[in-house]
Amino acid sequence: MKPFLPPFVLAISLGAMACLPTSLSGSEDSWPAFRGPDRQGHAKALHVPTEWNDEGKVAWKIPMTLDGWASPVVDQGHIILSGSRTTDEGITLHVASYSLHDGSLEWEREVFKPDPATLKARHSKNSHSSCTPILDDGKIYAHFGHFGTCALSLNDGQILWKRIIAYEPVHGNGGSPALVGNRLIFSADGASGPALYALEVESGDIAWKTKRETAAKKTFSFSTPLAVKVGDRTQVISPGSGMVGAYDPSNGALIWRVDYGEGYSVIPRPILHAGQLFIGTGYDRPKVMAIRLDQATGNLTQSHVSWETQRSAPNTPSLIVVNDLLFFLSDGGILTCAEPQSGQVHWSERVGGNYSASPVSVGNHLYLTSEEGKVTVVEANKSGMRVVAQNDLEERTLASPAILNRTLLLRSAQHLWKIVTP
Repeated sequence: MKPFLPPFVLAISLGAMACLPTSLSGSEDSWPAFRGPDRQGHAKALHVPTEWNDEGKVAWKIPMTLDGWASPVVDQGHIILSGSRTTDEGITLHVASYSLHDGSLEWEREVFKPDPATLKARHSKNSHSSCTPILDDGKIYAHFGHFGTCALSLNDGQILWKRIIAYEPVHGNGGSPALVGNRLIFSADGASGPALYALEVESGDIAWKTKRETAAKKTFSFSTPLAVKVGDRTQVISPGSGMVGAYDPSNGALIWRVDYGEGYSVIPRPILHAGQLFIGTGYDRPKVMAIRLDQATGNLTQSHVSWETQRSAPNTPSLIVVNDLLFFLSDGGILTCAEPQSGQVHWSERVGGNYSASPVSVGNHLYLTSEEGKVTVVEANKSGMRVVAQNDLEERTLASPAILNRTLLLRSAQHLWKIVTP
């Protein structure tokens, strides 16, 4: 681990101590967005199963009729999934609701039928529906990147509005939106002209658009923004190619930025802990960076980067802090445990497999879902990696889990699973 700046004592200002994620809706029976109620992978649920090889723990397992890697979201007993369907007439994009109780299909709605000209080449690990919906106040906000964004009623799937933001994608779509007050904010980082957009949640009208100012040669990225509060001011943190920026959700104005060179195809969602922001910087040589948050503005590259490392840094999975320890999982399956404030590594061990899904936590446990369909549960401690359980879905999966009381929901290539503690 090599500090980015000369060693210094990290002082957290009163403003930084006030840094908090602004989106905290949800409960033990709700998983309303990508990475859960706090958007950082932490579940408040109780009695969540760690293994399900025993009879009776798979409550149900239903065949998937929609393709895609959007993660499941849950509210009011409804599991919402987005996905695509391929027919002789082309691709259609859908949102569907399933009963949490028994997995039965409650309704399904076709929301977009993309023009074949917009079906650009996708990465082999991507899908036409990789962006996770958001549930809030009886509404669903579903995003499909350059194919479009829409709002629906949670109860019956009635389409409330649709909006298409056209841009030229590279490798397809991926980043999910962030719901910040009355704005739905997402990145449109494509082959050229990368930008951040905000839509009005009531109408889908464009509230603002902010162009990214980046020197990176490859401008496409897929990160999901994170809204935080610094002092009395809300900031939307959005990594893109070559830089991470904090934006004012009211007008899109850039508050501060940190540059990281040629990093592109940035995927991990930022996380916040004890006044520091943690990000991944994308291909070709990913780094984990810790950025001190206070009320400073402007270019903070030389003043606010606490530490950085390339050691086993992820390209795809987001990071997570559990028990005041920072964990990051490389795409190749190496899990690292480090001190969040200093970056000191306690251990770095191979889990096995390949990873795209982001880790989630319940209490003292981390859930790691591999692309090969193995779900490994490890204990969050600094003394070394202790595997609590390992389960095999025997199907490919790139979607992150959803967690409720006594319940784990998993989306694999062929099935939607409900795992329970009897």
